[in-house]
Amino acid sequence: MSTWQEMAKDAPEFAERVRSRFAAGTNKTLATLRADGSPRISASELEIKDGEVTLGMMDGSLKLRDVRRDPRVALHSPTIEPPKEGEWLGDAKLAGRLVETPPPAEGAEPGAGYFRLDITEVALTYLGTPADHLVIESWHEGTGWRRRTRA
Repeated sequence: MSTWQEMAKDAPEFAERVRSRFAAGTNKTLATLRADGSPRISASELEIKDGEVTLGMMDGSLKLRDVRRDPRVALHSPTIEPPKEGEWLGDAKLAGRLVETPPPAEGAEPGAGYFRLDITEVALTYLGTPADHLVIESWHEGTGWRRRTRA
């Protein structure tokens, strides 16, 4: 598993574009796995700070129960409607495993869960120039950054 810092060191320009997509709005989409293996999506907030992706979950939440049982998750950046004309900056995605961390020294809520993401995959999808093709940039642990296009 890799940290945000390790991924960003390997592909700094890509990491900055992904960071900007996640910073485009407060609510991100978190996908977790229910006890029966089916997916659950929930709104979540996260921070990319000090070389790590971190997030917290309220005590008693279903997503907290999910990740304490199975830490595999995927996160999607806020979805911003593409403009009628002009550049669409795209969507970003992260995947990996959450690792529970100690609560912050101040402001911790009793029973809440605090986590960092160990990253296995990062993706950024956007329209190319001219806007007649899709660009998919990705980073995978062990293979690094790559760029592909689709017409």
